[in-house]
Amino acid sequence: MPRQHMPSRRRLLQSAGAVAALAASPIRVALAANDGVTARLARYMVAARDQALPDAVLKECKHRILDTFGAMVSGSRMNAGIMAVKYVRGLGGEQQASIIGADFRTTAVNAALANAMSAHADETDDFEPVTKAHPGCSVVPAALAIAETEGRSGEAFIRAVALGYDLGCRLLMALGPDLVRGTHRSAEGTASTFGALGAAASLARLDETGMRFAISYSAQQVSGLWSWVKDKDHVEKAFDFAGMGARNGVTAVDMVEAGLTGVDDVLDGTHNLFIALSTDPKPEAMLEGLGSRFYVSETAIKTFSVGYPIQSPLDALLTLRKQYGLTPGNVRSILVKLPTDAMGIVGESAMPDVNCQHLVAVALVKGAVSFADSHDAALMHDPQILEQRAKVTLTADAALMDPAAPRGAIVEVALTDGRKVDHFTKFPPGTKENPLGTEAVSAKARDLMAPVLGTEKTEKLVDRINNLERVDDMRSLRPLFTA
Repeated sequence: MPRQHMPSRRRLLQSAGAVAALAASPIRVALAANDGVTARLARYMVAARDQALPDAVLKECKHRILDTFGAMVSGSRMNAGIMAVKYVRGLGGEQQASIIGADFRTTAVNAALANAMSAHADETDDFEPVTKAHPGCSVVPAALAIAETEGRSGEAFIRAVALGYDLGCRLLMALGPDLVRGTHRSAEGTASTFGALGAAASLARLDETGMRFAISYSAQQVSGLWSWVKDKDHVEKAFDFAGMGARNGVTAVDMVEAGLTGVDDVLDGTHNLFIALSTDPKPEAMLEGLGSRFYVSETAIKTFSVGYPIQSPLDALLTLRKQYGLTPGNVRSILVKLPTDAMGIVGESAMPDVNCQHLVAVALVKGAVSFADSHDAALMHDPQILEQRAKVTLTADAALMDPAAPRGAIVEVALTDGRKVDHFTKFPPGTKENPLGTEAVSAKARDLMAPVLGTEKTEKLVDRINNLERVDDMRSLRPLFTA
């Protein structure tokens, strides 16, 4: 299928000549000899698309892809997804890539935007505990948009997604995630553009020069403010965490494919990305462990569709509920201890799926927190839930600011008979230390997708993604995830 803005044969020849001239220039030779971060990263990006992943990484990558498809499909029926789909439908454009859960195709850039906003329309997508990035919700939609447009295989798709996770998470490691937030920037938004870039550039099969230019166009678009915490509707948050980055990464690749040239050393020297966005950058962190450490194996798949700092409190409360037979009638009070940096995210949020007190109360009353429950705004005003919510207190505990377990939580429950019980969940289910198996990830995906796609299509889609390396053309999956 032809790409948007496809250059003419004459332009291709002119572009090829320009690239050849640049490659032979003294500046180019000097850059190669200097072997800067940009050059080494670009070369790795070129090589990674043709290198097989270790079997364990391949499996974990398919888990994250399936988990993100669940988020995209379910999110397509939530406000952020509905609004994004309506928006891109109005834009029109060449029919290159599909819109999840919809009946039309649009440009790769528009599809990446809409599908990514669906992927983070709620709190279903995965999370990297150290950087606090949400890689899947931008990386997978960007990869899907280019894979459809270019007709790439499932194997190429998997490798592209792994590369996207690596670039998004490593950018934050190089900048320092806390330093990014210290300047009121959104670490999630900052990472998402580079994550999408990695996936899209891999599937577009750019050469080293094209990779350098795409890195530069992506660097120019890196953005995001921490003001998303004030978004009460989870719409701008979906744009910041996912839609913006997916759109930016695909746009960068699309522009380079159309023949646009740019700066080829944006990660090095004067005015580079690292010194622009960090007061104490560590550029080599962008390269450390590439090819041996894969961040796609390190993100946490959520067992509950709620803000990530609430995963451990829910796990701890439900563990205590089962162990001691807790009920609304025999619980006097609940104290939830959280890492200090989680308090401003999940403390008294207006969004039900990001409100820790509310969800702990739901868990106590219902003995579980389903996808429907975590997004039911009416429960925020339910008298029974409100009665239990009044028993829940949050407190910041500096001792939980553990880099090795940055989202642990302690729940202490005082019972009406005078007993006090507690549980510390250091690593909730779905973390790399406490991973989910293929069947658990598949079960979560089924629960999220079947209400939208129906049981038959959902089962086929789950099976195809679990065997994605055998798919010859990602476009063959279209009938399974579209209306």
